[in-house]
Amino acid sequence: MNLTDAADTGSNFWNNTAPTASVFTIGSGSGANASGDDYIAYCFHSVDGFSKFGSYTGNGSTDGTFVYTGFRPAFVMVKNASAGSSYWVMMDDARDPYNRGSNGSFNALLANVSNAEDTAASGLDLVSNGFKLKQPGTSINNSGNTFIYMAFAEMPAKYSLGR
Repeated sequence: MNLTDAADTGSNFWNNTAPTASVFTIGSGSGANASGDDYIAYCFHSVDGFSKFGSYTGNGSTDGTFVYTGFRPAFVMVKNASAGSSYWVMMDDARDPYNRGSNGSFNALLANVSNAEDTAASGLDLVSNGFKLKQPGTSINNSGNTFIYMAFAEMPAKYSLGR
């Protein structure tokens, strides 16, 4: 998460085998399996009403892709998996509690750099059942690119009260 690289299924990292929902293999490269080094694997799975992990394809439009999560996200983290030199973009409703303007611009944090908040990298609306991309050609909505995301619920469905 400290790099801007695109997705990689090469032998150095994954032994030429893409990870699945239940297993991953490690290659012999020093970036994933150097002798004597310690490594941590962060493995996530979706929990209905609480968290969602997946991918979407950007369309580069102001009427961008809608990503269904089944809940209103409080935190969303997105990474362009198709292209290198892109950031891990994080947006949340604690610093920006309301969707703003026609571009839905949020103050985003970039996980892999030490920059201050960045409004140029963002552009989405948090809605009751997911998030909607708003800005064309940004680091979270490039046309035809695949993006991976993680989203966590504002109020987990198990604990929310009906209104």
